[in-house]
Amino acid sequence: MKIGFIGLGSLGRAIAKRLTEQGVELLVWNRSLDRALALGLEAVSSPADLIKQVDRVFVVVFDSKASEEVIFGGKGLVEGGVEGKVVIDMTTNHPAYSRLAYEELKKLGANYLDAPVLGSVIPAQRGELTMLVGGDREHFEENRPLFEKFCRKVFYVGEAGSATRLKLLNNMVLGGFMQVLSEALAVGELAGFSREFLLEVLENGAGRSYLLEVKKQKLLSRDYSVHFSVDLIHKDLHYAEDMVKELGAFTLGLQNVKNAYALAKFLGRGAEDFSVLVELYRQLTARSPSDT
Repeated sequence: MKIGFIGLGSLGRAIAKRLTEQGVELLVWNRSLDRALALGLEAVSSPADLIKQVDRVFVVVFDSKASEEVIFGGKGLVEGGVEGKVVIDMTTNHPAYSRLAYEELKKLGANYLDAPVLGSVIPAQRGELTMLVGGDREHFEENRPLFEKFCRKVFYVGEAGSATRLKLLNNMVLGGFMQVLSEALAVGELAGFSREFLLEVLENGAGRSYLLEVKKQKLLSRDYSVHFSVDLIHKDLHYAEDMVKELGAFTLGLQNVKNAYALAKFLGRGAEDFSVLVELYRQLTARSPSDT
C-alpha cells in the first residue's frame, strides 16, 4: 500500500528516505519536483491528486500557514476528497491551528493526527526520532507500526493540540540550550581556549546532552549546512510565546532566546543550521569597545 508524503525539506527528506529503506512505498508531492526525483520517488502534481491515490498522508512543512495551504487551500487535500482518510501532520504547528485542523477535517469525515517529532536530520536517518501524537486513539494505534519505522519512541498524548504544545515546550529547551552553548563557546574562544578543548570539557560536564552529541561535529568543522534552521527555531519559539500567553503563564528567558535567533535572521543566517548562532556570538563579542 502506498503512503502519501508532503514536504521534502531537510527533515522531510530524511524521514522519506528512512521510510523507503524500511520498505514503505511513498507517493509524494513537493513544491520542488527535483527533490522527489533526487530520492527516486513517484510524485504527483498536487496534494488533491495525492489524496485520491492513498488512504493516509504525512505532512511535514514549514509552519501552520503552509500546512493549512496544502490541506485546505486550492488544490489541497480536501479538494481531492478526504472522507475516510488520515492526515498525519508532523509540522511543528501553532497549537490553535492543530485543534482547528482536527475539527475541520472531522466535519469532512477525515481524521487528523497532530504528530510533531522531536529530533532532526541525524536521528531521522537513524530511525531515532521521538513522535508525539494527539488525536483519536484508534487512528494512532492503527498507524503506530508505521511510526515505529522511523521513530524509536512514540507517545500518545491525548487530544489534538496537546502534541503540538509538548513539541513547543521541547523546543523552548532546545533553543535555549543551543543559545547558552553558543555563548559559552564564543566567550571561551575569546578567553584563549580552542573549540575542540571547550567541547571536550563541556561534553564531560554541564553541556553533556544528546544535542551536543549530534551537533559536535558541525561545531568543530564549522559546517552550518541546515539540519534544523534558524528560521524554524525562531518560528517555533514565536509559537511558544503565543502558547505561554494563552496559558496566562510567563517565562523569564523565552523572549531573549527567541531574539537571539531573530538577530541571526536579521544578519542573513536564517537558512543555516541553528548551531550557526555560535558564529554570531563570536562576531558580536569580538568587537572592542571602540567598535560599539
